[in-house]
Amino acid sequence: MDSSRNIFDSHNCCIIIPTYNNRATLAGVVEDALAYTSRIIVINDGSTDGTADVLDRFTGIDILHNEVNRGKGYSLRKAFRFALEKGYDYAITIDSDGQHLVRNVPVFLKKSMEHPDALIIGSRDMNVDNVPLKSSVGKQFSNFWITVMTGLKLSDTQSGFRLYPIRRLAGTRFISSRFEFEVEVIVKSVWKGLEVETVPVEVYYAPEGERISHYRPFVDFMRISLLNVLLVTLSLFVFWPKKALAPYRNKSIRQLIHDEIYLATGSNLKIAMAIGFGVFMGIVPIWGYQLLVGFTLAHFFRLNKAIFFVAANISFPPLIPLILFASFYTGGLLLGDSGLQAFSMRDVTFDLAFTYLKQYVLGAILLALIAGTTAFFISYSVLSFWRKEK
Repeated sequence: MDSSRNIFDSHNCCIIIPTYNNRATLAGVVEDALAYTSRIIVINDGSTDGTADVLDRFTGIDILHNEVNRGKGYSLRKAFRFALEKGYDYAITIDSDGQHLVRNVPVFLKKSMEHPDALIIGSRDMNVDNVPLKSSVGKQFSNFWITVMTGLKLSDTQSGFRLYPIRRLAGTRFISSRFEFEVEVIVKSVWKGLEVETVPVEVYYAPEGERISHYRPFVDFMRISLLNVLLVTLSLFVFWPKKALAPYRNKSIRQLIHDEIYLATGSNLKIAMAIGFGVFMGIVPIWGYQLLVGFTLAHFFRLNKAIFFVAANISFPPLIPLILFASFYTGGLLLGDSGLQAFSMRDVTFDLAFTYLKQYVLGAILLALIAGTTAFFISYSVLSFWRKEK
């Protein structure tokens, strides 16, 4: 116990216990925590069962109150801000219903000493009695979506027994206020560049007649589902493209060509295909989504993403006006139109705008096909002469 107290002090860590109508178990959880540290913050989330009277028995710990029930996420964020003001760098969160066993706290501290920038999640051993079916199903559901949003395969993303690097998370914008906060914080931590680690922990589920749960199946499931939709969308359009581009951002085009083409281990045919595909995607008229779609398809077809990225840069700013003009002109040739007619803004109609848009889109697609195919044949010829396959 003394060694754990010393680690709490040296690691600048506290324990946060959010509680809502758990007066029967709250005192035992606080007393167990006091055996390890006095750096305890209890946040009473508008309890109506006499929780405040239970907390009045304790001295030497910090107690926060919400006038009305605001949700677990809101309470944790409030407690995090308070902990930061107190000068803490880390916070271990423990539920007040007795589900989490405080004796597992040292494993969090040990792991945090090894990974000081990590969010650490207690992975519950569900091979115990009285595990609710919704907990097992919800755990698998949450694990799947976390993998989609971050690429991480975690064993338990719904556990509330965690160690948060609150100093590193300071300034992160969160939008959720209830149970779904614990999903959002994992995703935002990964997006922020923090590690996410797990440690094995024990868990206790009271028999069904004694168990108190504040989870509202329909309402909370809908809140989590809506959050998942938002985060999945952001991951597809922001996180994954940013992650795919990260290895290449600090390299010049010349370096990329040398490292990813000349020194590449793939065949000349595969490299030429990646170049041709990159040129195609750099011209095809889906501005804003060219790299997102291109990286996805390059991954699916097992093409070199770095080479694709280099070739797709054909649409860099100085060339964009030329590409737009060439696309429009090609569309005119395709449709038998001589090109853009002189007109005043008073002459603009929906039909005219649609005609010119169709001319541009069809021309851009045809130009992309021609340019991509040409780039493929030229690059394959050059590579066959210049580069020995490895």
